[in-house]
Amino acid sequence: MLKLGELELSQRLILGTGKYPSFPVMQACHQAGETQLVTLAIRRVDLNAGQGESILDFIDREQIHLLPNTAGCYTAEEAIVTARLARELLGTPLLKLEVIGCPRTLFPDPEGTLEAARVLVKEGFVVLPYVQADPVLCQRLEELGCAAVMPLASPIGSGLGVRNPENLRIIRELVDCPMIVDAGIGTASDAAIAMELGADAVLLNTAVASAGNPVAMAEAFKLAVRAGHLSAGAGRIPRKLYASASSPEDGLIR
Repeated sequence: MLKLGELELSQRLILGTGKYPSFPVMQACHQAGETQLVTLAIRRVDLNAGQGESILDFIDREQIHLLPNTAGCYTAEEAIVTARLARELLGTPLLKLEVIGCPRTLFPDPEGTLEAARVLVKEGFVVLPYVQADPVLCQRLEELGCAAVMPLASPIGSGLGVRNPENLRIIRELVDCPMIVDAGIGTASDAAIAMELGADAVLLNTAVASAGNPVAMAEAFKLAVRAGHLSAGAGRIPRKLYASASSPEDGLIR
């Protein structure tokens, strides 16, 4: 089980809610991926939408928990205010904390993230900070009381996959809280690799929402995350420079 604060999840694929062709397609992807947690930008919730027109009408709250995020915030102050609004509107302490440092690369701002996390943890939020794959920063965030750390695999929306596997391995060694690999995942094999590197879960959006067949891709990611998690626990064979026969040499006809 994956535990985030008081929340326990049996599924380790976390999906988003943006960029889908339509809300019904998004809903179908959530079902195909069997996700139990979806991230949602608070600014995408239209309080004036009629019945059946709001994004919340297409999220099964009986099966799926909401993870509000502070997407689009460029300062700690903006993120803190947005987090408070999200908790008031959606009734959950869960929070994906995003403080963006560069509008071109969309890399997170480490100082702003630490500053906001320090305040929000004290206010009772279950903080999941989105950060670069920086082992020291992840340690500091865990020390502040964050429920998990969310290092990126590569720039958000890039589809480049895991670009710094060594840092993810180090983060896994240094922090005890869950590590959720977030951003840059392009295809199912990327998710399996992230899980094999020690991730407790994978969060992705564009790779499903912008796929040629989003529903099929959501199912592929569900299976890849499960495979990667099982593989990580099973223990791979050591790498060798030379061949090693898989069949015994005893009993050969000579």
